[in-house]
Amino acid sequence: MSVAERESVIREASPLSGFRIAVTSERRSAELIEALQRRGAQVQHAPTLRMAPLVHDADLLQHTRQVLALRPEFVLVSTAYGFRRWFETADAAGLGEELSQVLHAASIHVRGPKALGAVRALGFEADGMSSDELISTLVSEVAPRIAGQAVVLQQHGIGEDRTTLALLDAGARAVIRVSPYRWGPPEDADRVTQLLRALCSGAIDAITFTSAPAVRALFAAAEEQGCYPDLLEALQFNVCSVTVGPVTAALLREVGIEPLVPERHRLGAMIRILVEHLSASGSISCQTVLGSCELRGDTVLFNGQDRELSAIQLKLFRSLLSARGRVVSRARLVSLLPDGSSDHALDMALSRLRRALPDPRLISTVVKRGYRINA
Repeated sequence: MSVAERESVIREASPLSGFRIAVTSERRSAELIEALQRRGAQVQHAPTLRMAPLVHDADLLQHTRQVLALRPEFVLVSTAYGFRRWFETADAAGLGEELSQVLHAASIHVRGPKALGAVRALGFEADGMSSDELISTLVSEVAPRIAGQAVVLQQHGIGEDRTTLALLDAGARAVIRVSPYRWGPPEDADRVTQLLRALCSGAIDAITFTSAPAVRALFAAAEEQGCYPDLLEALQFNVCSVTVGPVTAALLREVGIEPLVPERHRLGAMIRILVEHLSASGSISCQTVLGSCELRGDTVLFNGQDRELSAIQLKLFRSLLSARGRVVSRARLVSLLPDGSSDHALDMALSRLRRALPDPRLISTVVKRGYRINA
């Protein structure tokens, strides 16, 4: 088997080999991390928040009793997990049977297929589902029917002030918000700090989001640490963002970030679309006079060898490889180094880069002009 054939086999078996992927979720993170690592990815796990249990579920039970007293005509379900937890908590407190009666009498509308599945699994039927899995769309679709009616909104762990106002503006006589779970700060804030540094320095190829609150929490942490503009630039131009569904994607699009969103809003589909994207466009190849060279994430593949590059080395080599033999000026390469770097710093950085490569002859010096790949 030739070197090229061996490299092809490796890529097919480990399609994410060489790529560094950040996971921001707490819930179901082990499943996601294992799936990414099995495909060869290096994973940096930094939950941006954690699911905080309600103390003795007192608030949830209080709101449940309000729902039982109100006997609402409409119930809007945001999440499958939240709906299941609400019913399980009520059942454990001896309120399950009465809640079941109230829900059977109400018109239930769900945000998406997962919520629909949870509603049906507990023996209820839904009268409608949002056309695009957005809670705002769901509200607009039921708005013509809720004037003078009582509405329950099962929300997804964060305040739904705009949604509540929209329901009241549509004429609802009362709105009760039920929060079966809430989000709290991450257990290890240092991991979020390390993630922000990695994102802003170019040390991450892709980042996964499985909830809208995780996006908000990452942005808030960046604001607090004074690196929000750098984070925004990284996510807009350098880092591939992938979300499990349109609700999470909407927050990124609001600030000019276009994420990958699978057609089926499931974890498996999210992984597949990320693999397809990175495999197709996440690597750079160039035929040199010494052989074919490929950069996958932070890893250089050349003649059966692979070498991992540091963040600075990666920036320099990506710029050179992308030029495919054209000269990259010294000024352009200096601009990729930390602010204030000199020509001497560039020479030192290129020297270290050459030593890190499988073959230092991959980079040629063009006197008084810059550097190029030896193609």
